[in-house]
Amino acid sequence: MSFKENVVKYLSNHAETRDNHSDESLQTHYYKTTKDKALAKLEEIVSNSKLYSIHSVSKEHGELSLYYKKTFIIATVISVRPYNTAIDFSVTTETPLPFDFGNSSRMIERLYQQLNNELPYIEKMNQ
Repeated sequence: MSFKENVVKYLSNHAETRDNHSDESLQTHYYKTTKDKALAKLEEIVSNSKLYSIHSVSKEHGELSLYYKKTFIIATVISVRPYNTAIDFSVTTETPLPFDFGNSSRMIERLYQQLNNELPYIEKMNQ
């Protein structure tokens, strides 16, 4: 990751994942499961934590939106192939400043870590 990308990571209040992200921790994660099971597991993880509050769940679209303090999170679960499901996050932190010192990126890393412990992790696309 270049210096400019590193600065943007910490001087922004938004982060999201994608397949070819220059920051490895923000690359899409793939799991050996179905879309429905992945969405249910993600919903279970956040429901069992007192830190998160679920805003809405759309099973047909594979989306879950939730809050963590002043952070709004949208998780998108997409079935790529049978038993190959991608999970992406879009995280925005509400702050009085136009940046959150990397909080949005760290939130994504924590959520992926929790999912990696609960679901069979396959890969990131660029590996």
